[in-house]
Amino acid sequence: MVPVLSLPNLNDWQAEYFSRKTSYQLVTIDNQRAIKAISQGTASGLVRKLEVDLTRTPYLNWSWKVDAPLHGLKESSKQGDDYVARVYVIISGDVFFWRTRAISYVWASQQPKYSNWPNAYTDKSQMIAMESGAALSGQWVTERRNVLEDIKKLHGINPTHIDAVAIMTDTDNSKQSATAWYGDIYFSAQ
Repeated sequence: MVPVLSLPNLNDWQAEYFSRKTSYQLVTIDNQRAIKAISQGTASGLVRKLEVDLTRTPYLNWSWKVDAPLHGLKESSKQGDDYVARVYVIISGDVFFWRTRAISYVWASQQPKYSNWPNAYTDKSQMIAMESGAALSGQWVTERRNVLEDIKKLHGINPTHIDAVAIMTDTDNSKQSATAWYGDIYFSAQ
Protein backbone atom coordinates (compact mmCIF):
# COMPACT_ATOMS: atom_id res chain seq x y z
CA MET A 1 0.00 0.00 0.00
CA VAL A 2 1.19 3.53 -0.82
CA PRO A 3 -0.52 6.19 1.33
CA VAL A 4 -1.25 9.42 -0.55
CA LEU A 5 -3.60 11.24 1.83
CA SER A 6 -3.45 9.88 5.38
CA LEU A 7 -5.52 12.21 7.50
CA PRO A 8 -4.88 14.25 9.55
CA ASN A 9 -1.41 14.61 7.93
CA LEU A 10 -1.43 17.30 5.21
CA ASN A 11 2.27 18.17 5.35
CA ASP A 12 3.05 17.08 1.78
CA TRP A 13 0.05 18.80 0.15
CA GLN A 14 0.27 22.20 -1.54
CA ALA A 15 -2.46 24.56 -2.73
CA GLU A 16 -2.77 25.17 -6.47
CA TYR A 17 -4.88 28.18 -7.55
CA PHE A 18 -6.72 28.62 -10.84
CA SER A 19 -9.54 31.08 -10.12
CA ARG A 20 -9.95 32.30 -6.55
CA LYS A 21 -9.46 30.04 -3.56
CA THR A 22 -11.66 27.07 -2.70
CA SER A 23 -11.72 26.54 1.08
CA TYR A 24 -10.09 23.29 2.28
CA GLN A 25 -10.30 22.47 6.00
CA LEU A 26 -9.45 19.42 8.05
CA VAL A 27 -12.63 18.35 9.88
CA THR A 28 -14.20 15.42 11.70
CA ILE A 29 -17.49 14.30 10.16
CA ASP A 30 -19.39 11.03 10.65
CA ASN A 31 -16.72 9.99 13.20
CA GLN A 32 -13.89 10.22 10.67
CA ARG A 33 -11.26 12.75 9.62
CA ALA A 34 -11.82 14.39 6.24
CA ILE A 35 -10.92 17.39 4.17
CA LYS A 36 -13.97 19.59 3.70
CA ALA A 37 -13.97 21.60 0.47
CA ILE A 38 -16.26 24.56 -0.14
CA SER A 39 -16.31 26.28 -3.53
CA GLN A 40 -18.29 29.43 -4.20
CA GLY A 41 -17.43 30.32 -7.78
CA THR A 42 -13.82 29.30 -7.12
CA ALA A 43 -11.27 26.86 -8.55
CA SER A 44 -8.29 25.73 -6.52
CA GLY A 45 -7.04 22.36 -5.42
CA LEU A 46 -4.59 20.55 -3.21
CA VAL A 47 -1.72 18.69 -4.86
CA ARG A 48 0.74 16.12 -3.55
CA LYS A 49 3.79 15.40 -5.65
CA LEU A 50 4.90 11.81 -5.21
CA GLU A 51 6.01 9.05 -7.51
CA VAL A 52 3.87 5.92 -7.38
CA ASP A 53 5.00 2.77 -9.20
CA LEU A 54 1.95 1.65 -11.18
CA THR A 55 3.56 -1.69 -12.02
CA ARG A 56 3.40 -2.60 -8.31
CA THR A 57 0.42 -0.57 -7.04
CA PRO A 58 -1.93 0.32 -9.92
CA TYR A 59 -5.16 0.68 -7.89
CA LEU A 60 -6.20 4.09 -6.59
CA ASN A 61 -8.55 3.92 -3.58
CA TRP A 62 -10.42 6.82 -1.98
CA SER A 63 -13.61 7.86 -0.25
CA TRP A 64 -15.64 10.99 -0.76
CA LYS A 65 -18.97 12.56 0.01
CA VAL A 66 -20.84 15.46 -1.59
CA ASP A 67 -23.60 17.68 -0.29
CA ALA A 68 -25.29 17.88 -3.71
CA PRO A 69 -24.28 17.81 -7.38
CA LEU A 70 -24.09 20.94 -9.49
CA HIS A 71 -27.03 21.77 -11.76
CA GLY A 72 -27.60 22.50 -15.43
CA LEU A 73 -24.06 21.85 -16.64
CA LYS A 74 -22.83 20.51 -19.97
CA GLU A 75 -19.67 19.02 -18.48
CA SER A 76 -17.94 18.52 -21.82
CA SER A 77 -18.01 22.30 -22.43
CA LYS A 78 -15.75 24.99 -20.94
CA GLN A 79 -18.77 26.66 -19.31
CA GLY A 80 -19.70 23.35 -17.65
CA ASP A 81 -16.22 22.19 -16.60
CA ASP A 82 -17.05 22.32 -12.87
CA TYR A 83 -17.24 19.40 -10.45
CA VAL A 84 -18.31 19.11 -6.84
CA ALA A 85 -15.45 16.62 -6.33
CA ARG A 86 -12.42 15.53 -8.38
CA VAL A 87 -9.44 13.27 -7.72
CA TYR A 88 -6.64 13.70 -10.28
CA VAL A 89 -3.66 11.51 -11.09
CA ILE A 90 -0.90 13.25 -13.04
CA ILE A 91 1.95 11.92 -15.16
CA SER A 92 4.50 14.67 -15.52
CA GLY A 93 6.11 15.48 -18.82
CA ASP A 94 8.99 17.05 -16.87
CA VAL A 95 10.33 20.00 -18.89
CA PHE A 96 8.21 18.80 -21.81
CA PHE A 97 4.93 20.15 -20.38
CA TRP A 98 3.04 19.06 -23.51
CA ARG A 99 3.74 15.45 -22.51
CA THR A 100 1.99 15.82 -19.16
CA ARG A 101 -1.14 13.64 -18.94
CA ALA A 102 -3.89 13.42 -16.33
CA ILE A 103 -6.94 11.39 -15.41
CA SER A 104 -9.61 13.24 -13.46
CA TYR A 105 -12.03 11.02 -11.55
CA VAL A 106 -15.11 13.16 -10.93
CA TRP A 107 -18.44 13.23 -9.17
CA ALA A 108 -20.38 14.36 -12.24
CA SER A 109 -23.66 16.21 -12.35
CA GLN A 110 -24.96 15.08 -15.76
CA GLN A 111 -22.55 12.58 -17.34
CA PRO A 112 -23.47 8.90 -16.86
CA LYS A 113 -21.56 6.91 -14.26
CA TYR A 114 -18.34 5.38 -15.68
CA SER A 115 -18.51 7.45 -18.85
CA ASN A 116 -15.35 9.24 -20.00
CA TRP A 117 -14.62 12.31 -22.13
CA PRO A 118 -11.76 14.73 -22.81
CA ASN A 119 -11.44 17.72 -20.51
CA ALA A 120 -13.04 20.80 -22.08
CA TYR A 121 -9.75 22.71 -21.95
CA THR A 122 -7.23 20.04 -22.98
CA ASP A 123 -7.29 16.52 -24.36
CA LYS A 124 -4.19 15.84 -22.22
CA SER A 125 -6.62 15.36 -19.32
CA GLN A 126 -9.35 12.74 -19.53
CA MET A 127 -12.41 12.71 -17.29
CA ILE A 128 -14.12 9.64 -15.78
CA ALA A 129 -17.46 9.95 -13.97
CA MET A 130 -17.16 7.74 -10.91
CA GLU A 131 -20.48 8.96 -9.54
CA SER A 132 -23.19 11.05 -11.12
CA GLY A 133 -26.14 13.05 -9.88
CA ALA A 134 -27.77 13.23 -6.48
CA ALA A 135 -28.60 9.57 -5.73
CA LEU A 136 -25.69 9.15 -3.28
CA SER A 137 -25.45 12.76 -2.04
CA GLY A 138 -24.88 12.96 1.68
CA GLN A 139 -23.33 9.47 1.82
CA TRP A 140 -19.71 8.37 1.97
CA VAL A 141 -18.80 6.49 -1.19
CA THR A 142 -15.65 4.36 -1.55
CA GLU A 143 -14.02 4.19 -4.97
CA ARG A 144 -11.33 2.00 -6.54
CA ARG A 145 -9.79 2.30 -10.03
CA ASN A 146 -6.96 0.62 -11.91
CA VAL A 147 -5.10 3.79 -12.91
CA LEU A 148 -2.63 1.94 -15.13
CA GLU A 149 -5.45 0.47 -17.22
CA ASP A 150 -7.28 3.81 -17.36
CA ILE A 151 -4.17 5.61 -18.62
CA LYS A 152 -3.49 2.92 -21.24
CA LYS A 153 -7.08 3.09 -22.47
CA LEU A 154 -7.61 6.86 -22.41
CA HIS A 155 -4.12 8.15 -23.28
CA GLY A 156 -2.70 5.24 -25.27
CA ILE A 157 0.52 5.13 -23.24
CA ASN A 158 1.94 2.53 -20.86
CA PRO A 159 3.50 4.48 -17.96
CA THR A 160 5.44 2.92 -15.12
CA HIS A 161 4.48 5.60 -12.58
CA ILE A 162 2.46 8.70 -11.81
CA ASP A 163 4.01 11.87 -10.40
CA ALA A 164 1.24 13.58 -8.43
CA VAL A 165 -2.28 13.28 -7.05
CA ALA A 166 -4.66 16.20 -6.56
CA ILE A 167 -8.11 16.87 -5.15
CA MET A 168 -10.28 19.70 -6.33
CA THR A 169 -13.75 21.14 -5.83
CA ASP A 170 -14.47 23.87 -8.36
CA THR A 171 -17.35 26.04 -9.54
CA ASP A 172 -15.55 28.92 -11.26
CA ASN A 173 -17.24 28.46 -14.64
CA SER A 174 -20.82 28.01 -13.43
CA LYS A 175 -20.54 30.36 -10.41
CA GLN A 176 -22.42 27.80 -8.30
CA SER A 177 -21.61 26.64 -4.76
CA ALA A 178 -20.42 23.15 -3.85
CA THR A 179 -19.40 21.26 -0.72
CA ALA A 180 -17.51 17.97 -0.68
CA TRP A 181 -15.50 15.88 1.76
CA TYR A 182 -12.45 13.76 0.91
CA GLY A 183 -11.24 10.83 3.02
CA ASP A 184 -7.97 8.88 2.88
CA ILE A 185 -6.43 8.18 -0.52
CA TYR A 186 -3.98 5.35 -1.24
CA PHE A 187 -2.62 3.09 -3.98
CA SER A 188 -2.72 -0.69 -3.63
CA ALA A 189 -1.62 -3.82 -5.52
CA GLN A 190 -5.18 -5.12 -5.77
